[in-house]
Amino acid sequence: MSMRPFRRGRAVRATAALALLGAAAALPATGTATATASASVPASVPASASASASRSAPEAASAGAGAPKVAFTIADPRITESSGLAASRRHPGIVYTHNDSGGVPKVYALGPNGGVRAVLTLAGAGARDWEGMALGKDEQGRPAIFVADIGDNLGGAWPYVTLYRIPEPAQLRTQSIEATRFRLKYADGPRNAETVMINPRTNRLYIASKLFSGALYEGPARLSPDGTNKLRKIGGAPAMATDGAFAPDGRTCVIRTYFGARLYSVDEEGRPGKSIRSVSVPFQGQGESITYTADGRSFLAGSEGRNQPVYEIPVPAQARPSQAASPGAEAAGKDGAEREHPASGTVRTGLFLALAIAGAVCFGLVRGRRGRGT
Repeated sequence: MSMRPFRRGRAVRATAALALLGAAAALPATGTATATASASVPASVPASASASASRSAPEAASAGAGAPKVAFTIADPRITESSGLAASRRHPGIVYTHNDSGGVPKVYALGPNGGVRAVLTLAGAGARDWEGMALGKDEQGRPAIFVADIGDNLGGAWPYVTLYRIPEPAQLRTQSIEATRFRLKYADGPRNAETVMINPRTNRLYIASKLFSGALYEGPARLSPDGTNKLRKIGGAPAMATDGAFAPDGRTCVIRTYFGARLYSVDEEGRPGKSIRSVSVPFQGQGESITYTADGRSFLAGSEGRNQPVYEIPVPAQARPSQAASPGAEAAGKDGAEREHPASGTVRTGLFLALAIAGAVCFGLVRGRRGRGT
């Protein structure tokens, strides 16, 4: 989602509202393994996934082996609204990103220090509201980059949305690449969404809607550039999902919100399955991107805005690829699993309460400003 309508003073009020929402979302829910990161925790001192609310900052820091850290900062002035991330497996150390809405259809290849190594222009593509990206394959099994133009801030105004695909180049250099366009339509009507995922084993598309009662949608087994591809609801998703990704080995997937993330197992059919646990994410002003590193051992989480850090967050032990063949690891995932996709009712209640508080705060700020101007 673009921040253009919230420039200057309004941006401050929007950030304050997000902070209140984050605090509500951090309320522990019945049956969850851990609470997600709270907005009250400074981004520079993020809580570890297993830290209790009573743990002091020094204690959390001493637990530091598993704590999030800044992987790099996106400082290039061309990237002001990074809204998606994808770690290349073809080019070690390269992470792809793109801007949100109103820009040109470009994908930026970032090096380990966050600098731009190459710019890929999607020839023939539009960039109405790009909200996410994922890596997959084309019909011949060759590596490909997918970018999702699926944002709908008008709440269902667009009759269809679009997924673009370009081949991932063998030679990483600035170039223009012809894009293949896939038209997508929800079987139960249009909606806003920001989360796009492609299973690396099946190459199947999944999209999570961005609503308080979020839903997970599955694309057809094979996308067609001709006609319309139907997206069918297969389950729930966390409230206000902003991005997600499958692990490189296809065993797990993650879906994030503005306030945290949740890790899921993947079933035998390749669909996101049971909830394994929540994952703490440092608070970010507009956190709308997450992916796995190419080795599957960490997440990368980013935010829109200028000069934004991208955090590296360790993947929980039971989901790391080194334990893929371990029966104990599978058991750990099942024992701690929850059957549902969505966040619990406790978290949703907190979100609605926070919205009411945020609305009151913003209303007070506006009235105060008008009062000072009279």
